[in-house]
Amino acid sequence: MKPDEIRKLDAYFKRVFQNPKIEVKARPRKDDSAEVYVGDEFLGIVFKDEDDGDYNFSMAILDIDLA
Repeated sequence: MKPDEIRKLDAYFKRVFQNPKIEVKARPRKDDSAEVYVGDEFLGIVFKDEDDGDYNFSMAILDIDLA
């Protein structure tokens, strides 16, 4: 993902979730997606659909996190 896309996504997540601690980071060995964090806590992956230009956010929720 390009740096300008990451900056736009970072601003979007901060605004939508009203949390300035959210951070979108480039992935070390992948350029088709970025990682989303709150502090050091990994939240999920955001992918870009190259066909239509939309972005998809995928977040796994572990059963132990719900307890």
